[in-house]
Amino acid sequence: MDSMLKRPVDNFEDVNGKTEKEEEKGDKPLSLKWPDTQCKQARYLLLLPVILSLWLTLPDVRNQKSRKFFVLTFLVSILWIAVFSYFMVWWTHQVVETFAIGIFDPILIGVAAESSILISTAIVTRKGLGDMAVSSSMGRNIFFITLGLPLPWLLFSSVHGFAPLPVDTSGLVCAMMLLFLALFFFIISIASFKWKMSKVLGFTLLLVYLIFVVLCLVLHYGYIRCPL
Repeated sequence: MDSMLKRPVDNFEDVNGKTEKEEEKGDKPLSLKWPDTQCKQARYLLLLPVILSLWLTLPDVRNQKSRKFFVLTFLVSILWIAVFSYFMVWWTHQVVETFAIGIFDPILIGVAAESSILISTAIVTRKGLGDMAVSSSMGRNIFFITLGLPLPWLLFSSVHGFAPLPVDTSGLVCAMMLLFLALFFFIISIASFKWKMSKVLGFTLLLVYLIFVVLCLVLHYGYIRCPL
């Protein structure tokens, strides 16, 4: 089975494994030329600090001369993700405290979900790579649990004489059970739609995610006590 999720019909593959859209568009190196339309110019100025930082520090492997530096690009990309994630959480926390919103957790969950969708899943989904989109959504969580959480804890503990880091675990057991139920429903939903991405499936999975987030927040704030 080449792909768990079937690709769109208009994204037909040839004998070389390349799609017609990929052959037509191609993966071109990043260009910092000034755009021609006002909408693109406004977006260019808004994203310039981020794009310029990446352009100066990351070898563009889409360029034939830089393809041998793919390992460096991969490692530095992970470092940039860590930096951007830190500032995203810090700035969100400062905005919430400044305006006394008092709902930091829901806002942070929304920002995290939006950044995850925009950065990876949406990009590969638009290219018709449904299997890669699913792998990205699953692999991201595995990466967070096995590296994103242990590494900061290890650094914090090593700086403070390897003292244990206190963590609020209220409702953690029930949250983990909800996570496994959501994963089970995720697989069943895709199988029910014959492994094809559709709008109905998208809305169904979005509804499952919203229910999961609401239940986790209810458990976290103690409105419902976890029996375990």
